[in-house]
Amino acid sequence: MKMAHGRNKYQSRENRARVREVLMQEWDPIGVSGAPGAADEYGAYVGKAYVMLMDERATAETISAYLFEIATNHMGLPNSEELGDRSDRAAKTLLAMRPLFETH
Repeated sequence: MKMAHGRNKYQSRENRARVREVLMQEWDPIGVSGAPGAADEYGAYVGKAYVMLMDERATAETISAYLFEIATNHMGLPNSEELGDRSDRAAKTLLAMRPLFETH
């Protein structure tokens, strides 16, 4: 079954798993990356981030703003420079992965 940009269901699942890893390692606004059982902590945001990246062709700034908004408005974390940096870093990492996702 083919999806947008020629990605099949298996490839899309694999790519989303990579997005989940980036959110856990680079973004991790609540600091659970080393906690057992926390692998799906940010799972609710993976789909939207992936669609923004691949289908909406969002910029790093747009993805960063989405992650920052999730952390501050949905998770209730205080607005901080560190949170902004984490959001920026995760967004830039995701953007750098786009070419790989397009071929896999």
